[in-house]
Amino acid sequence: MGRAVSPHDLLQLAPGTPGFPDAPAWVAASLKRAPFVVVRRAMSVNGLIAVGIRGEIRSERFGSWLDPHYVAQVLKPETLGSAKPSMTRATLPALALLRAIAPLCDATGYVWGPTGSAGFELASGCPTVTQTSDLDLLMRAPDPLDRATAKTLFDTLSQAALHHGTRIDVQIQTLDGAFSLAEYAHPGARVMLRCADGPKLVADPWQTGQTA
Repeated sequence: MGRAVSPHDLLQLAPGTPGFPDAPAWVAASLKRAPFVVVRRAMSVNGLIAVGIRGEIRSERFGSWLDPHYVAQVLKPETLGSAKPSMTRATLPALALLRAIAPLCDATGYVWGPTGSAGFELASGCPTVTQTSDLDLLMRAPDPLDRATAKTLFDTLSQAALHHGTRIDVQIQTLDGAFSLAEYAHPGARVMLRCADGPKLVADPWQTGQTA
């Protein structure tokens, strides 16, 4: 595999990918239904990729490691923002919200895309979003985003989510890690920056030396 992968990327498994050691029974059935795994935020070990596998219910989550040799395709969140669900699925609150807020996200100038159940469904074609699913987004912000702008964006997206009867969770990705837009929208509050080597409580997510 020649492409670098990042947390939240969805990886399509190549035919012949071996099973995952110590995996619970539901994992094989899940991968047969949709041969996709998601990249976890963790340090690489011996060149292997940290991945997560999702089952049919929320409690079914399994973390493991994948040899890059078995990656057939890398789908980044930003490639899924314009993907269209089937007509019978498009009215689900999370998917309807995704369509509604796309222009707002585009207007920020940042690269963004869906993660979580919406991203998984749009990548795999496997029905994953439910009537009560939140919409999870990743927005890449290599350069600082000021808090006033962040609060405006958070308020606008939250209002759109309320209108659609669901919730939205936006993760802002810096060069070093990711943090919650909801946390950052509060003036002066420190935020939890999730990095490959563990979480850090920081005042400025773009200056990771400012830990608590």
